[in-house]
Amino acid sequence: MSFKNPQYLVETDWLESQLGDPGLRILDCTVYMPNYFDESAEQNLEIISGLAHWQEGHIPGSVYADLTTDLRDPGNDRFMFPMPSHERFSDAMSRLGVSNDSKVVLYDDMVNCFATRLFWMLRAMGFDNASVLNGGWAKWTAENRPVTKETPSLAAGDFKASFRPERIATKDQVLAATGDATCIVNALDPDEYAGRGPNRYGRPGHIPGSANLSFLGVIDMENNNVFLSPDELRKQVEGVGALSGERVITYCGGAIAATSAAFVMTLLGVEDVAVYDGSLTEWAADPNLPLVTGHAVG
Repeated sequence: MSFKNPQYLVETDWLESQLGDPGLRILDCTVYMPNYFDESAEQNLEIISGLAHWQEGHIPGSVYADLTTDLRDPGNDRFMFPMPSHERFSDAMSRLGVSNDSKVVLYDDMVNCFATRLFWMLRAMGFDNASVLNGGWAKWTAENRPVTKETPSLAAGDFKASFRPERIATKDQVLAATGDATCIVNALDPDEYAGRGPNRYGRPGHIPGSANLSFLGVIDMENNNVFLSPDELRKQVEGVGALSGERVITYCGGAIAATSAAFVMTLLGVEDVAVYDGSLTEWAADPNLPLVTGHAVG
């Protein structure tokens, strides 16, 4: 089978052939969490901008989109990467040279999940002409494709966001969904889902009734982090019940990995998908909200 929405995933050879297109905007979305799997993450999860990495070398024509500053709500310290207002988002996109008629390609130097984060933010802000570079920086550099340190000279864009609230779930919506037919999907790795490993969010475990579709399980980490085939992804998405036609809500720790799950569902044509922006950062902070451990689901 093939993806129902293949336009949202582009390959490195295609992108190289498009370099220099005046209507194309390439955004490096890299953010690093160097101690994520270390015990030290329980006390202090390090979150580092990828700007310095972009300055050391990047895809020609790309600019750096900073999810740690410009593309978050500075007034919300309860979430890890809170969605900004549509005004702040519009201003940030415009400064990056993006307009509503632009073609946008997103990549990162991680495992695609920060590229999918900005993809989902754009989708939630009414923009559907964005794609993720399959394999991102890892695949681009493994293939010895062009790299530069030059900062492109791009005119400011004119981006106007139109917020789609159905693409972003709230805590109350997730709580209500635990008692209905909504498919709730946890996108963390299996150990985190089960409540094992570093306790980064105050309490271990997963939201009751949620199934596990790991952000690391949807890519081939031995093949430059490319996404798995449509057939393989369909089996995984079907396995967590997300092809049933009901609404799907994805979550993780800080609404980053959750966007990888939402992205592959969108590739496959699942339409009614939302990302819980507060994720476990918000949920686990409320002692009245339930969490369970183990692998009873998914």
